[in-house]
Amino acid sequence: MPSLNDYTARAIDIPAMPEVAQKLMRSLSRDDLSLQHVADLVSRDQALAGKVLRLANSSRFSPARNVATLKDATMVLGLGHLRDLTLSACLSGALPSPQGFDRLRHWRGSMAMAAYAQAVAHALGEDQDVAYLGGLMLRSGRILMALVDPQRCLEVDLHATVPDSTIGWEETLMGCSHPQVSTAIAAHWHFPAVLEDAFRAAADPLAARPFSRLGAVLRLASVITDLREAGQDAAVGLAELQAPLLQHLGLQIEDLCLHLPPHEQLLENAQQLLH
Repeated sequence: MPSLNDYTARAIDIPAMPEVAQKLMRSLSRDDLSLQHVADLVSRDQALAGKVLRLANSSRFSPARNVATLKDATMVLGLGHLRDLTLSACLSGALPSPQGFDRLRHWRGSMAMAAYAQAVAHALGEDQDVAYLGGLMLRSGRILMALVDPQRCLEVDLHATVPDSTIGWEETLMGCSHPQVSTAIAAHWHFPAVLEDAFRAAADPLAARPFSRLGAVLRLASVITDLREAGQDAAVGLAELQAPLLQHLGLQIEDLCLHLPPHEQLLENAQQLLH
């Protein structure tokens, strides 16, 4: 069986982070970021600009008129959505797609998880922008695992048929879990150190020392994603699967779930960015 080091070593094969994504990531801690600055970054990449235009014309943002220019699209989306969705488009296109790996399913789920991570972070008073990036990339370790041992990844998928069970099956069948492997990608792409710590902690938030609130945010976002993909009630599922963590955080499930974005809407956004 390959070891954690075997999986993380493949991070060096990943291309450098796209320039636009690098600049957007560096902007996460900036309060003076302008809509025009992000629009200028997007305009340098025609394919990216086209995706932004498609998204601005989607039913979620339902503009009163057809959005025909990038300038209009940025106004429709607003700064927060524009930065987050541009990051999603850049990073999803930069990582490899191993043979037999369902790229569309992976990134649809990851983009939904990013939005859920924002919602959980908001409820806990954590940084929502960093949480979005963390939610987007938490499962990226699965890509490295599939590059090294696609057969065991398939076995994990066959066994992990209920929400929040993938990490446990990975630990059983592969000796480690995808959040641990994701730390290698975070290091390779020079993510904020707090995200590397959060990825490690997300595998078992209550066991992490020191406790990482961001790691807890990401684990809860992952559970919500699983539940909604399975068509299950998020409030009921969270209470069953993560009650000790919720209690530790003092998080009220009902209040959190009231502010979760609609899952189908998130999937539609992902479709616009992935094609």
